[in-house]
Amino acid sequence: MNKKERILHAALELLTTNGVHATPMSAIANKAGTGMGTIYNYFPNKEVLINAIYQKIKIEEEVLFDVFDANAPIRTQFENYYTKVVKFFLQHEQYFKFMDQLQASPIIAPESREVGLKSIIMVHQLIEKGKQDLILKDIATSDLLQFMAGSILSFLRTHFNSKATNASQKALKNQLQMTWDAIKA
Repeated sequence: MNKKERILHAALELLTTNGVHATPMSAIANKAGTGMGTIYNYFPNKEVLINAIYQKIKIEEEVLFDVFDANAPIRTQFENYYTKVVKFFLQHEQYFKFMDQLQASPIIAPESREVGLKSIIMVHQLIEKGKQDLILKDIATSDLLQFMAGSILSFLRTHFNSKATNASQKALKNQLQMTWDAIKA
C-alpha cells in the first residue's frame, strides 16, 4: 500500500470510528504513519480527503452493475441488485458507516456527487424500464430510489448496530419482499 492509500485507509477508519469533527488531520497522519506535510501534499484539507474517500467508495460500488441483465425480468434484476448492495456493504462495514455518516453532508462536493450518481445509473434505468412496462409504480424515480435506499440503510443499520455476526437471510428476504411489494405497480 502506498502513502496515499495508507492515508485514505487511516482516514476511513478514524472517520467512521470517531466522526468527522472528532478526527483531526494529525490523527490521520499518525494512524497512516506519515507526517502532516505528506498528508497535505495529497490532500490540502480534510474536505478534499473526505471527498476522495467518497469517490473511491462510489467507484468500487460499480461492481454492483454486473447484476443487470436486460433480458432478465425487472423483478429478478431488482432482487439481484438489492441483495448485492446489502452484501457489498456487509463486506465493507467501514464503507457503509462512512457513507451513512456523510451521504447528505454538505462536505461532499458536487463533483463527488456526480461520481455517486454514476454508481446508481443502472438502477435508475431499471426503474424507468419498470415504470414504462407498467411493472413499477408510476411515481418519481427519485422517490422510488429514495425508498429503496431507505430500506437498505435500515437493514444495514440494524445489522451493524445489533453487533450480529451474520445478517439473517430470512430478514434480508423479508426486506427484499416488502420493498418489492411497495414499489411494484
